[in-house]
Amino acid sequence: MKLLRYGPPGQEKPGLLDADGRIRDLSAHVDDIAGTALLPDGLDSLRAIDPASLPLVEGNPRLGPCVGQVGKMVCIGLNFSDHAAETGMAVPPEPIIFMKATSAIVGPNDPIELPRGSEKTDWEVELAFVIGKTAKYVSEDEAMDHVAGYCIVNDVSERAFQIERQGQWTKGKSCDSFGPTGPWLVTRDEIEDPQALKMWLEVNGHRYQDGSSATMVYGVRYLVSYLSRFMSLQPGDIVSTGTPPGVGMGQKPQVFLKAGDVVELGIEGLGIQRQTVVQG
Repeated sequence: MKLLRYGPPGQEKPGLLDADGRIRDLSAHVDDIAGTALLPDGLDSLRAIDPASLPLVEGNPRLGPCVGQVGKMVCIGLNFSDHAAETGMAVPPEPIIFMKATSAIVGPNDPIELPRGSEKTDWEVELAFVIGKTAKYVSEDEAMDHVAGYCIVNDVSERAFQIERQGQWTKGKSCDSFGPTGPWLVTRDEIEDPQALKMWLEVNGHRYQDGSSATMVYGVRYLVSYLSRFMSLQPGDIVSTGTPPGVGMGQKPQVFLKAGDVVELGIEGLGIQRQTVVQG
């Protein structure tokens, strides 16, 4: 299934993408694509519905983040061997974990707002997984049972805030609009191997990132187990797993986003995002 949320910010309704690429309304069956709806039984109930029986959503509504009421958004840094190489940093011996504020989460096609004082706002196409069942001290063997599905995240990053100022990465990662998420949550059964997905990102039609989840240092299965040693992962939590090479910081000379730029990105099987950059 491809689950989604549509409508104005803060008023999104739950939906499903049918086989013809049309949005069907799930409001009669579930309040939101969030929480208990993502439990295995909840997904099974939605899977049993004939999409043709659902009301068709007319027009071209705004798509919201594909998951609502996100408890936490956990991100993994330097998790692609080729991206670590372009930054000149060593592959970490354990996953680097940082948090992105949930207030950064926006729809997949909402504008990216340049924060005041921004000098180096950058892009990162990332594969994210969404938790569907509470995970606490789970083994790698049972890890995938806790994943509801996958989606795209653009881990927008202000590099001067992140690297050149004191403190942790979080403040360079958490500005409003720095977490475009979606367009849809693709349930786990539709993705045969999350470690074999093509990933790409373009700015103004120029392809900067053209990679694959195959170069991830720590894969989805390992990350579920690893993270669950340090914090419980709850239904609806999002874990964004890192980016392949081609970020603006890695260009020679470096390239960063400016107002008016258009960013497009996609992951095989998970859809496409498109954002226009505006001054915040």
